[in-house]
Amino acid sequence: MTKEQERAHASLPCEKCPLRKRELFRDFDACELEFIGRFKKGDLAVKKGATVLVEGAHNPHLYTVLSGWGFRYKLLEDGRRQIVNYVMPGDLVGLQGSLLGEMKHSVEALSNMVLCVFEKAELFSLYREFPELAYDITWIASREECMLDDNLLTVGRRTALEKVAYLLMFILERSRQSGLTRNGTVSLTQQHVADTLGLSLVHTNKTIARLAERGLLKWEDGGCRILNPEALAELADWTAEKVAKRPFL
Repeated sequence: MTKEQERAHASLPCEKCPLRKRELFRDFDACELEFIGRFKKGDLAVKKGATVLVEGAHNPHLYTVLSGWGFRYKLLEDGRRQIVNYVMPGDLVGLQGSLLGEMKHSVEALSNMVLCVFEKAELFSLYREFPELAYDITWIASREECMLDDNLLTVGRRTALEKVAYLLMFILERSRQSGLTRNGTVSLTQQHVADTLGLSLVHTNKTIARLAERGLLKWEDGGCRILNPEALAELADWTAEKVAKRPFL
């Protein structure tokens, strides 16, 4: 990231973390909260469109998304892009680089974001001192794998209509849970949809037009407004994830 794309951000004490108030996330006990407060090194504000992490880079930090959202992607040598997943509040970013030495994908901000910054060198202290938190990290990584499995199934086997319907429901539900949207609007471009699903932009545009003709959605300047989520979910054979409480750092 350039200096224009990032700026220092007043560090928010873990005790006042807004994610702790959301029903989606499990809370910490007093000892865990004290440790996370020491583990955290500050907050980082990132502007929309900035590259947060670059594939192949060695980064000394690990991040939790505090607000805003972005996407993980990989590039071919000719510049073609494959979006592999989306990151939202509570998601862990940079774990791959922490454990494997370098990032295997890049991350770009889809909106202005604030990230909690952790020193990856202290990750082993977490494993030694707090096995429950270590289990949480394992859970987060396993959940990411499950989402990638579903996304691979979508790209490989679903029809174009089913692909777009599934992706929009996937993002809509996750953004609702994370507090990013309340009005049924998914704020991304048709190019993001195409790059996620492996479709051409023309094919993506025609597919979205067919869904709009059915009255399922309306594409607007700010993104896609879902008009009939029940019918869209039925088309995609999509069901909401049932998780009582999920962990975060």
